[in-house]
Amino acid sequence: MKNIFKKAIAAGLLLALTGSFAACAKTEGTRVDAGTVASTEAQAETVVLKVGANITPHSEILEVAKPILAEKGIELQIVQLEDSVTPNTGVIEGSLDANYFQHVPYLEQFNKENGSDLVSVGAVHYEPFGIYAGRVKDLKDLQDGAVIAVPNNVTNEARALLLLAQEGIIKLKDDAGINATVEDIVENPLNIQFKELAPEQLVAALPDVDVAVINGNYAIEGGLHVSQALAVEANDGLAAQTYGNIIATSPDKANDPAIKTLVEVLQGPEVAKFIEDTYDGAVVPLFG
Repeated sequence: MKNIFKKAIAAGLLLALTGSFAACAKTEGTRVDAGTVASTEAQAETVVLKVGANITPHSEILEVAKPILAEKGIELQIVQLEDSVTPNTGVIEGSLDANYFQHVPYLEQFNKENGSDLVSVGAVHYEPFGIYAGRVKDLKDLQDGAVIAVPNNVTNEARALLLLAQEGIIKLKDDAGINATVEDIVENPLNIQFKELAPEQLVAALPDVDVAVINGNYAIEGGLHVSQALAVEANDGLAAQTYGNIIATSPDKANDPAIKTLVEVLQGPEVAKFIEDTYDGAVVPLFG
């Protein structure tokens, strides 16, 4: 009986020790697992947003938004693109979540030509078009047969024609509006010759033309300042109301919370102040 009693006590002690070690192991395991879970949850809370943008001013403006978005759990990845097609095809193909480089008329024209259905989710800023000096340093000195370079895509060429009409260089049909083409010119007293070029080539073309009508972002990239322009679109004109630069995305992402937050930040006071302090009127915030 004594031996049996001793064996029972020993077995009880062994069980207690085993339970103790198991409890320690379980406690340690829980501690490690909790850390892992916390880390996993932190990663899950960070949303990656890939946005295609032209370098100036779009990527620069996005850089201002980047740390603000990080505080909101959104990692903004800026993909710099210099052409006016890839940012849209990237969204269509899914390599980009959104883009920031265009205005609504261009987007609508792109959709029409490509059978796509990209949508605008908010405007951020406006870039006044300017007429910049090439061989001629004053619009009053334009001669018969002068050569004026303009953007070669439909919507921006219309915008260039509207600016030339604003300055009395040509006259357009009354109903031409934002769809104006050279066919809508009803008066061209100087027999202006139009040289159509890709927008990014206009600054480089200045030595070879009399003047050029240049998009605000490409003027900035080329080292030009809006204060140097011979004429600029009126801030209260049709262009300012129509050509705000937008965030565009696919229809299925139009209500994505991260994209909505991106738009809210870009329309906020921090971004507006950066634009006003940085671009000397060549870029104008539409909000903030």
